[in-house]
Amino acid sequence: MNKFKLLAIAFVLGTTSLFANNIVNPEVSKDEIRQQIIELVQHSVNTIDNQVTVNVTFTFSTSGEIIVKKVSSTDKEVLAFIRENINSKILENPGRANRNFTMPIVIK
Repeated sequence: MNKFKLLAIAFVLGTTSLFANNIVNPEVSKDEIRQQIIELVQHSVNTIDNQVTVNVTFTFSTSGEIIVKKVSSTDKEVLAFIRENINSKILENPGRANRNFTMPIVIK
C-alpha cells in the first residue's frame, strides 16, 4: 500500500511539472525590442541639454511591462527621463519575461 501511495504521488508531481513547462514565451529579437524603445524615447519631450549615451538594464513583467533595473548614469535629469519615458511602459511585442536585457540608449 505504501508503494502505491508513493507511486501515485510521483505520478501527480510528474504530470504537473509537464504542464507547467508548456508556458509559451514570445521570441522577439533584440533589434525589435530596441526599435520599440526608440519609438518610446523619440516621442518624448527632452529636458536634457546635451547628448548622453546611457546603458539601461531592464526586464519585462508577465504583462509586457518594462521594469528598469539599472541605469549607468547618476545624472538626475537622465534618471528622471528614463523613469518617465521607459519604466512601466508596455511594449507591443515584449521579450521573454524575467530575462535581463542591457541596451545603450542615446538621449539627444
